[in-house]
Amino acid sequence: MIKEVRRRDKETFESLMRRFNRAVQENKVLPLAKKRQYHEKPLSKREVREIAIRKNINRELRKKRQMGLIK
Repeated sequence: MIKEVRRRDKETFESLMRRFNRAVQENKVLPLAKKRQYHEKPLSKREVREIAIRKNINRELRKKRQMGLIK
């Protein structure tokens, strides 16, 4: 967990931001947040099977179109 960064007396905003950024980098907060940003729930077996079936059907249709059997 990141420690709290408070503004010191007569400290500029830029130096405060620099200290904050350094604290974030030292605690590896950003990579963790990026990793969790796009987390998706795992699919059920049924959903995985349905997706695989759809992919196979589309793959077969593409092959048939390339061979000129279907428009």
